[in-house]
Amino acid sequence: MANIQHALDFLLHVLFDLFITCLMLRLLLQWVRADFYNPLSQFLVKITNPLLLPMRRVIPGLGGIDIAALVLALSLETSLVMLSGLLLGFRLSLSGAFLMGTAQLLNLLVYIYIVAILIQVLISWINPYANHALMPLLRRLTGPVLEPVRRRLPAIAGLDLSPLIVLVGLQLVLMLVSTPIFQVGKRIAIMG
Repeated sequence: MANIQHALDFLLHVLFDLFITCLMLRLLLQWVRADFYNPLSQFLVKITNPLLLPMRRVIPGLGGIDIAALVLALSLETSLVMLSGLLLGFRLSLSGAFLMGTAQLLNLLVYIYIVAILIQVLISWINPYANHALMPLLRRLTGPVLEPVRRRLPAIAGLDLSPLIVLVGLQLVLMLVSTPIFQVGKRIAIMG
């Protein structure tokens, strides 16, 4: 019976995590004003519109940030924590599940940037003049975190170290911000 519960929990995570990742990518690409007509952008819009459009009627954007997408992602992440807990036999408090969901969403955000930076670095080493549709999106997405470091730390002998510095900073965010939030949420969730 435990194997079935874990298998169902795995499937639940796959379904929720894939959709939440699409939602967060859409949110980030909107925030950096990436090309809406890019095939990846169009895919994200079509996948997320069914749940996002009804929420946008109720929750407006604020300062270029799609608040409805953020609320939906956080709601789905919190629901995933609650459903996963129930499936595995735990009763979790809503406040604890909310904190755990917040930490999970922050993890996802950090990992999106880590993966985007690593892909961009690998492509720049393998084929620096790549003209793939993904490259403009990656540059646009990673620009806000890489450019401030590039301005302060110029290339050394033609080598751009800004991705390394940003990756270390992102890992520190996981260790010093996300993990403590998750641990507090876990304590509250199980006690509550």
